[in-house]
Amino acid sequence: MKERIVNSLKTILLASLPVLFDPSAGRTEATMPQPGAERAERRHLAATSTVGDILRHPAFSGHARRVLPDERGYDERMSLSRISSLLPYHSGVDTGTVVGGLNRMIDDVADGRQVFYDIYSDQEKLADRSKENTGLFFFRGKPGAPFAIVSPGGGFAYVGSVHEGFPYAVEINREGYNVFVLKYRVGQAGRIATEDLAAAISFVFESSRSLDVATDGYSVWGSSAGARMAASIGSHGVARFGGDDLPKPAAVIMAYTAHSDHSDREPPTFAVVGSEDGIATPASMESRIEELRRIGTPVEYRRVPSVGHGFGTGAGTNAEGWIAEAVRFWERSR
Repeated sequence: MKERIVNSLKTILLASLPVLFDPSAGRTEATMPQPGAERAERRHLAATSTVGDILRHPAFSGHARRVLPDERGYDERMSLSRISSLLPYHSGVDTGTVVGGLNRMIDDVADGRQVFYDIYSDQEKLADRSKENTGLFFFRGKPGAPFAIVSPGGGFAYVGSVHEGFPYAVEINREGYNVFVLKYRVGQAGRIATEDLAAAISFVFESSRSLDVATDGYSVWGSSAGARMAASIGSHGVARFGGDDLPKPAAVIMAYTAHSDHSDREPPTFAVVGSEDGIATPASMESRIEELRRIGTPVEYRRVPSVGHGFGTGAGTNAEGWIAEAVRFWERSR
């Protein structure tokens, strides 16, 4: 009897030893990683991947629709090599650059980093259902580094984050800065979209400690419609559009937009446009640049030969490298 009790105790002790040294001890079967789960979370996209692969990727769970330009019903069989067809106001859409931005987020999620944040509370979204389709994608730089916030374009009809949002963030991140890419409301013109940008900036300021970003010397970036939003914040401030009473940005980076409004005191401004842009012509941008210079605003202006509207990072075109130039301008303006 005594021997059986001792043997039973030995059996119980031996059975418990792996648990004592198993880092997964305490997890239930439901919370244990399942075979292939981590591989699925880390699975990279490619040019041959499809829109459906984005919508069903575990890294984008809960916000996959906000990765894509709008809330339409997509042909999920469409390959990413054809994603330019979803961006009618953009040119020079480089599939490799698009996929690179998406894969960066996939890697961040697989490494345990949160990449998507709501900018409105549940109560605010219940009061206005259109706010459900907004949010911020966060590309982390060095801890405590300043942040940039990017508003992609799309004529206020869609948000071209895959072309001139996520790829911008990857480029700016290379310099160590924290970057947020805004998914704003579309179909309601510029004022509503700019209110979303003001709410996003307010969110980052309120959450700066938990996000580990510096708020001093932040910059606002935008392309086409997004550049109008960035310029409006630079001209009139965050509070004018329903946000908190915050400092104006240290720099406004605006690409290819026809925007004439300005205030008497403008932040330093970097502007770039293609010589062949038929939507936001160089002349339309240059008239505002002249006004900014007249009132004493530090300005850098690039007119890029042989490119049209919506060239994004400029990968493979004469515009390639403009983002690095804009980062240097921001650094001098802080």
